[in-house]
Amino acid sequence: MSLETDNKPTALSATSAAEAEPEIRADVPEEIPQPASEATPLEVSSLAPAPPSGDAPVEAAGESSAPAAEPSAEGAEPSADDASMEGMSELMEQIAAHEETSSEGEFVEGQVVAINDLGVVVDFGAKSEGLIPAQEFADSEGAIPLQPGQKVFIQVLSEHKEHYRLLSYLRARRRKAWESIEKSYHTRVTLTGRVVDRIKGGLVVDVGIRAFLPASQVDVRPIRDLDAWKGQDVQVRVLKMNRKRGNVVVSRRVILEDDLKALREHLLESLAEGAILVGKVKNLTDYGVFVDLGGLDGLLHVTDLSWGRVTKPSEVVQPGQEIEVKVLKFDKEKMRVSLGHKQLLPDPWEGLPTRFPVGSRVHGKVVGVTDYGAFVELEPGVEGLVHISEMSWSKRMKHPSKIVKVGDEVEVVVLDVKPDQRRISLGLKQTQPDPWNALSGKYPVGSTVSGKIRNLTDFGAFVEIEEGIDGLIHVSDISWTQRVKHPGEVFKKGDTVQARVLKIDSANRRLSLGLKQLNDIWSSWFDSHKVNDVVRGKVARSTTFGVFVELAEGIEALCHISEIEDRRSRADRESQPRGSATKSGVQLEVGQEYDFKIIKLDCDQHKIGLSYRGALKQAERNELDQYRSSKSSPTATLGDIFWAKRESSS
Repeated sequence: MSLETDNKPTALSATSAAEAEPEIRADVPEEIPQPASEATPLEVSSLAPAPPSGDAPVEAAGESSAPAAEPSAEGAEPSADDASMEGMSELMEQIAAHEETSSEGEFVEGQVVAINDLGVVVDFGAKSEGLIPAQEFADSEGAIPLQPGQKVFIQVLSEHKEHYRLLSYLRARRRKAWESIEKSYHTRVTLTGRVVDRIKGGLVVDVGIRAFLPASQVDVRPIRDLDAWKGQDVQVRVLKMNRKRGNVVVSRRVILEDDLKALREHLLESLAEGAILVGKVKNLTDYGVFVDLGGLDGLLHVTDLSWGRVTKPSEVVQPGQEIEVKVLKFDKEKMRVSLGHKQLLPDPWEGLPTRFPVGSRVHGKVVGVTDYGAFVELEPGVEGLVHISEMSWSKRMKHPSKIVKVGDEVEVVVLDVKPDQRRISLGLKQTQPDPWNALSGKYPVGSTVSGKIRNLTDFGAFVEIEEGIDGLIHVSDISWTQRVKHPGEVFKKGDTVQARVLKIDSANRRLSLGLKQLNDIWSSWFDSHKVNDVVRGKVARSTTFGVFVELAEGIEALCHISEIEDRRSRADRESQPRGSATKSGVQLEVGQEYDFKIIKLDCDQHKIGLSYRGALKQAERNELDQYRSSKSSPTATLGDIFWAKRESSS
């Protein structure tokens, strides 16, 4: 049976060699060109030796154009022709023996004898030497891959050249290659080949035959740069073959998958939570690292890489790096493995209260800034939070990014440590003097301060007198005379005002200010008046419980109804016209002036109590005293005074 194949490039067979084989991508090239030295049969007709010179052709041994003379029967010696015939017979016998040993088309093993310009001389048995023409090594880039003394598998041809039997190295190599390919196809044996070319859809691998390796079968994961595989030796397994058409499809992926399956089965036998394994970093993502444990990938989350802050996994590990990990969680049904690396490192939170006691001052580095504060790294793996409320003494909180930035070295005070929760609270403002502690000395009660209106509320206005110090002007402390319902009637946000310090509460961080106290008309009035003095005032307004009397500009006093009239029945009081107050039929009209007696003074509260009834009695008493002194009668009565007035008037 001839082993020669059709030498023209043909399309790959689309039929599957076996239904159990993995699916091959549809972008298999239609043809894989074979080298010319392999695809073209040897043209040996021109290499056959030329016939001997002469007019007549060489005749076969034992045949002659004229019959030979018969030798003399008696004592004749053998002639030269007889000796020549005997030598020819021996030579024909050797040739016949050699042809029986190595018949045409037979594949045999020989040994390289020499290498010359014609090709490679091979001893293939029975003291016979043959020649592998140099043309068969035309694709070897000038280098013949054989050395003297090397064993070589060849096919014996029928042609001769330069007294050598022609041999074929490529045909024998192709035959052995097909035998290996068939064996790999039927028994799943692994072949080793070299990637020789990159074509559309995959690679060309030389396994003795140019085979096609689809891109999807190169690795278990997609390969982006197929050109990098050129010149590499790879192990493959035959998926499809068509010897008649010379097409072979191989796969490297099926070998890798079998290896992974075996490794996975071995790994699952010993895999358990808490186990410590050594894996290889396979892939990096923003959220973690995939580690190859040997047939099974596990996820090492970025938070489990290190006790310290890790922005990117590439800061700690690189692809291909071996890493020791601990199995944190294993879901056998979903085949998911969660890994940890920092769990194998010393825990920096152990003994933290001893290294960072509450109240101590420590230095750290700002590693993160958020809307609610800043994170400060005290040592690798230990971060504390400076809350926004602990950044400044000012009640007007700024965004943390306006106070600190990532990378700043800062000094902080340890406020609280909770190792079980892995939390440590830090303070930045505690490293600065507390302005409230020196406030009473800087702004004593009664002093005048200046500030800017920062905020308006229903009950008053907040004034910032310095960074971090806000005082409140209550709505009742805005004016002595004007009845202010909302501070917006007097102030606008951003106005600069002066106020007097009324009260300081450092413990509760409160500062009371007053605007009306800047013009304190009450103080001089109180200095010039005392209880039981009779003063004259104008009724400003009347109420059901009394009248308000204006004693001076901005100074009002209350004369209660009980100090206006004698006690009467409730019916009589209710029948009294609204807006007026009477005493024994005397009506106190709004806008009219009357004399009142001071019965109460409260300097702190700026309150004055008056009595209209008391002023009348005081006037009667003064008149009686005057009458008695003028008549020299210490026993005179009010009746005497009455009759004396009546007589004088008549």
